[in-house]
Amino acid sequence: MAVEADDAPALVSDVQPGPVSRLVKDLLLWLYRRRGWRAEGEVPEPRRFVIIAAPHTSNWDFLYYLGLTQELGLDTRFMAKTSLFRWPLGGFMRAMGGIAVDRSSSHNYVQAMVDEFARRKEFILTIAPEGTRGRTRRWKTGFYQIALAAKVPLVVGMMDYGRKMGGLGPVIWPTGDFRADMEKVLAIYKSCVPRHPELAVTGIGQITGEDE
Repeated sequence: MAVEADDAPALVSDVQPGPVSRLVKDLLLWLYRRRGWRAEGEVPEPRRFVIIAAPHTSNWDFLYYLGLTQELGLDTRFMAKTSLFRWPLGGFMRAMGGIAVDRSSSHNYVQAMVDEFARRKEFILTIAPEGTRGRTRRWKTGFYQIALAAKVPLVVGMMDYGRKMGGLGPVIWPTGDFRADMEKVLAIYKSCVPRHPELAVTGIGQITGEDE
């Protein structure tokens, strides 16, 4: 789920999963369960929120995430770089819930996602604020800006490799105080073991950029 959170996506597609996409989702759910993973947590209602996908330290995070969303019965959207939406993968990526991110574009993707929340009764958007699988100095804030402007909550998404548990944490309503709200998020993630713990955020300064 490597997402450059400050990039600009194309319009959200409503492509319905075809036979191949459904088969892939079923296989990912099988893999997720085969490896001993399970889901925990309640899905917030209404289904209008931004999922924070962190810590993101491995490509396996994305595969298990897709298995997790299948088990929880979630229809989620995620952002990925535009190059992944070219032929022959484009239709498949959109059917899986992908939103293309154009890194060369100056369009306001935050407003585009706010507009999507405004016109949909249900819309779940997953964003990895680290924007990379490696160690980061600060989180990109697009996920927070979207939730704040759309007046929807943040939900902590977790992939705990220590317990092989995936799930959704508590709802956190953005207050406009980014640091204070991220301290709540960090407190939840401190109990979550990523695939590569040495790459995970350990302090609030790594989220806000205060360690730079």
